[in-house]
Amino acid sequence: MIRQMIKGGPKISIVIPLYNEEENIQELCRKLTDVLESIGERYEVLFVDDGSTDGSYARLMEIKKNNEFIRIVKFRRNFGQTAAIHAGFDYANGEIIATLDADLQNDPQDIPDMIKKLDDLDLDVVCGWRHLRQDKFHKKILSRFANGLRRKLTGETIHDSGCTLRVYRKESVRDLDLYGEMHRYIPALLAWRGFKVGEHKVVHHKRYRGQTKYNWRRLTRGFFDLMVIAFWQRYSFRPLHIFGILGLILAAVGGVIVSYLILEKLIFGAQLADRPLFISSILMAIMGVQFITTGIMADIMVKIYYGQNERKNYLVEKVV
Repeated sequence: MIRQMIKGGPKISIVIPLYNEEENIQELCRKLTDVLESIGERYEVLFVDDGSTDGSYARLMEIKKNNEFIRIVKFRRNFGQTAAIHAGFDYANGEIIATLDADLQNDPQDIPDMIKKLDDLDLDVVCGWRHLRQDKFHKKILSRFANGLRRKLTGETIHDSGCTLRVYRKESVRDLDLYGEMHRYIPALLAWRGFKVGEHKVVHHKRYRGQTKYNWRRLTRGFFDLMVIAFWQRYSFRPLHIFGILGLILAAVGGVIVSYLILEKLIFGAQLADRPLFISSILMAIMGVQFITTGIMADIMVKIYYGQNERKNYLVEKVV
């Protein structure tokens, strides 16, 4: 049985969201054990099984029999990576929390250097930067576009928001509201709250086993979550600013069009009822604003729902 060098509560918690990674778990645990034993601090490894449909949970239970540092949180069904990371933050006991993927593309060897940078520079979070990313060409292009758009909209300057390998201080992630695909934008949320965010170049490996979970649906959901975060950063304390400006613009455009039509009616005797193009354009603009406004207000309602009532965006079946 592997026993930790120092007894007591853990100082370091490793949080690993996991979905159908049966083939990678054994090797990941071996690598993590080598790295964490070399640090010489109390630690735990917290796997969050996000409703896996393969043998991932059974494999974890086999490994846990001989590894006392492993803890397992098992979801009742698949709730997504953001929910799994959220649960990891909630159940982690360490003063420092490191997150990484279970697919072996993140290298645990980077964790000690990231913890050192966290302490040396007095940061609250250190984000991994896959500067030599080992992914397919289309994923790298999409990632580059998404990162550029994120930096433009949020003002947050890290290079790689999609890298799960990060090291946090426990207090920085306490009471975070996470849902959808917002795990990508945790650094932006923390920077907005006043925490100090840094980054560290990390090794990135090719995926040799298992299937990637990245697809166009996650990309689309992530884009809309980015819109919400950008809005929240700018207007969460002054929503009237944006809604007032939109209202003024719409009123001005409507006034100009109405004035033009009235002048045409008075001067040239034109009929107002036979101008469907103008009416259609006005209706489409108003409907678009209504849809955007409804989406933003719904997001605020979700925050209130999860925040004030202490509800979570996941359901735990068991904790081992």
